[in-house]
Amino acid sequence: MNKLVTENLAKVERRVQAACARAGRSRDEVTLIAVSKTKPVSLIEELLPGGTRDFGENKVQELCEKCEQLPGDIRWHLIGHLQRNKVKYVVDKACLIHSVDSLRLAQAVSQEGVKKQVTVPILIEVNMAGEESKFGVKPQEAESLIREIARLPAVSVQGLMTIAPFVSDPEENRIHFANMKKLCVDIKGKNIDNVNMNVLSMGMTGDYEVAIEEGATMIRVGTGIFGERKFGERLETMQ
Repeated sequence: MNKLVTENLAKVERRVQAACARAGRSRDEVTLIAVSKTKPVSLIEELLPGGTRDFGENKVQELCEKCEQLPGDIRWHLIGHLQRNKVKYVVDKACLIHSVDSLRLAQAVSQEGVKKQVTVPILIEVNMAGEESKFGVKPQEAESLIREIARLPAVSVQGLMTIAPFVSDPEENRIHFANMKKLCVDIKGKNIDNVNMNVLSMGMTGDYEVAIEEGATMIRVGTGIFGERKFGERLETMQ
């Protein structure tokens, strides 16, 4: 057994509860996604007895392999960049695809959803901070993209997702989270058919408390639960 993982999860859970309390929100409003990318099945199994069922993966192949080995009631979230040629493998396995950022990708998801007779829940990834290294649609283009995607069959837009900049002080990302919440509210207010803006996926290990205070309904925590990853990339260590 790896008690460290369950202890880490308990610490994260306490911080989530405290952030919800500060924001005057119910704990039930926030889904904690344990980002298990690159981690072995055995570590995921450590969290199952405690009731954790939402896990996030970056890569389609890894999600599919783990899906086959673990209980069927796990909710798998695809949080990494999705290539169109991989869509067919994941539309009937992921409970939510967080990273749709173009009409072409949405069309591929739609086509595979129709083939497999499933409606695929997706989030639109927004590059809120305008970082060149990140995927995501520009904030000012999000609504028009959503209107186009909403017309597609077998796709259901559930909300928005963003990956905030890597910062040492989480307060620096508060403005991006606040702007995401505003964008989400604005689009929700347009009452677009086949669009419900109930999900706001933002906040990672370094800044999830600020994200919760600004309205996140899903947070993606990997390092805080599973520990550091053996990668040089900052994005890999901070999810």
